[in-house]
Amino acid sequence: MNLPLPRLHRPRVEGDRQREILDAAIEVLSEVGYDRFTMDAVSSRAKVSKATLYRHWEGKVDLVVDALSNLKDEGDELPDTGTLRGDLLTVMCGHGGLDDQRSTSLFAGVLTAISRDPEFASAFRERFIAPKVERSDACWRRAADRGELREGLDLDLMSPACAGIVLHRTFLLGEAPTVDVITKVIDQIILPAALKPSVLKRELAFAHPSATKEKK
Repeated sequence: MNLPLPRLHRPRVEGDRQREILDAAIEVLSEVGYDRFTMDAVSSRAKVSKATLYRHWEGKVDLVVDALSNLKDEGDELPDTGTLRGDLLTVMCGHGGLDDQRSTSLFAGVLTAISRDPEFASAFRERFIAPKVERSDACWRRAADRGELREGLDLDLMSPACAGIVLHRTFLLGEAPTVDVITKVIDQIILPAALKPSVLKRELAFAHPSATKEKK
């Protein structure tokens, strides 16, 4: 019986050269999308031989996922703001977040590949989506540890809910994922569904003190 050959470890290029290649890959992906992305185009854009690319990346899937994963360093420790609202805003907004137009447009460029290319879909979920999910899950674990969440809340449903709502509005309704929109989704949908009433009242009163005074 012929056994499959083990996957070879390919050492990464490092430092500025690695960044130049990954930046070139992102530029090509932004311009032509995943389906028309080629190693030749990256080789030309980064001014590096195609042989060099293949010494460090197995192919198109490996390079694209690596380039996307390096847009935001998910290895940095997630700041603990002390509230679920603060943690979610930290994860969802800013560089690499849902309101980052570059990241969102790149995500749009690989959507068809996720449904058509099982190899890409698997690598994308494992190396790009999984670290983002872990950061979001960390927000919810902290809130649970602080005793803020409603009894019986299904965290597997709640953790991706904010991103799901915002991306639905972005790709299906054509609405830009601004910080204001993300904040409203968190304050008006996610927190009321997730937090104990007393915790919700406290968090929103702290976040919107002027609105609380007007109600009084």
